[in-house]
Amino acid sequence: MEPSSPSTTAFALSRNTRRCGKKIKLQIWDTAGQERFHTITTAYYRGALGIMMVYDVTKEKTFHNISKWMRKIEENANEDVERILVANKCDLVSQRQITKERGETLAKNHGIRHVETSALSSDNIDHAFTLLTQDILNKVCPPVREENVKNGKGKKKKVNLKGSAGSHHKSCC
Repeated sequence: MEPSSPSTTAFALSRNTRRCGKKIKLQIWDTAGQERFHTITTAYYRGALGIMMVYDVTKEKTFHNISKWMRKIEENANEDVERILVANKCDLVSQRQITKERGETLAKNHGIRHVETSALSSDNIDHAFTLLTQDILNKVCPPVREENVKNGKGKKKKVNLKGSAGSHHKSCC
C-alpha cells in the first residue's frame, strides 16, 4: 500500500493476498473514527472477522477514543471477532504523546495484539495486516494435526485431525 494523506472520508478497498496457496480477499473499511460514519461502522461490525483500531501517537485524544471504540465493538460485533491495536506515526518521535508502554498496556488489558507503525514510511504496515489476517485464519481454519495410522491393509497413511490435541500441529495456512 502506498503512503497517503490522512483519512477524512469513509472508503473501502479490497486487497488480495495469498496464504499457503489460498487466495484471500481482504475488504478493508476506513472511517477514520468519524462519528458521521457511525451507522456504517455498526453495520459492518456485525459481519467483520477482524477489526483494526488505529490511534495517532501524537494525539492523546485518538488514544482515549480507543476505549469508546472497544465498547462499540463489544456492543455490535460478534463475540469472537479478532482485534488488533495499531499505534501510527511512530516515526514522529519528537511529537510523540503516547508511549509504546501505554499502548501495550491498553492492548494487554483487552487481550489483543499491539503493533507500532508509520504509514508515512510504511514501517510495520504489512506486518499489522499480516498479524490480523493470520489470527482470523487460525480461527476460521484451526490448526490441523497430522497423524500416521494404519489402514485396513497394514499400511500407514497420514490422517488430518482438526482441532485435536497433539504434538505435531500444522496451521491450515
